[in-house]
Amino acid sequence: MVKSGMTRAALFAAVLAAAGATTGCATGLGGDVYQRGEARRTMEVRFATITSVRPVQIEGTKTPVGTVAGAAVGGIAGSTVGGGKGSTIGAVLGAVAGGLAGSAIEEGTTRSPGLEITVREDNGRYLAIVQADSGEGFRAGERVRILSDGGTTRVSR
Repeated sequence: MVKSGMTRAALFAAVLAAAGATTGCATGLGGDVYQRGEARRTMEVRFATITSVRPVQIEGTKTPVGTVAGAAVGGIAGSTVGGGKGSTIGAVLGAVAGGLAGSAIEEGTTRSPGLEITVREDNGRYLAIVQADSGEGFRAGERVRILSDGGTTRVSR
C-alpha cells in the first residue's frame, strides 16, 4: 500500500516522469557527435568517395530503466484491481506486463534514423559505415573523410 499521504496517482505520475527523464539520455551516433573519451585521441584519417547511401533504423537503447519504471507503474496499477489476494495477484501481473511494456516503450522512443554509407577508399577498398542521420545530406559521388580510432569509425566532410 502507498502511505504517507501520497496517492497512487501521484506515485504513478512520479514514476512516469522519472522514466521519461531517463529514456532521453541516449548517446548520439552521428558523425558529428563525439563521446567525452574520444576527445584528445588520435584518429586515423582516410579519404574516400561515397558509392551509395541507404536509410536505416538504429535500434533504441535497452536498459533496465524502462523495464523497472514500467514494472513499478504496472504494479501500482495492478494493485488497484480487487482486494486481498486479488490485489496482490493484480500487482504481480501488472508489474510483469508493465516491465515488458516499459522496455518496449524505451526501445521505441530512443530508436533513431540512420544512414548506411558505402564508400570506396582511394586504395580501392570498400567500407560500409552506419551512423545516425544528422542531416548532412551525403550523396553518391561525394568525397568524404573516414575517421577511425580502432573502435569508432565515422564519415564526415
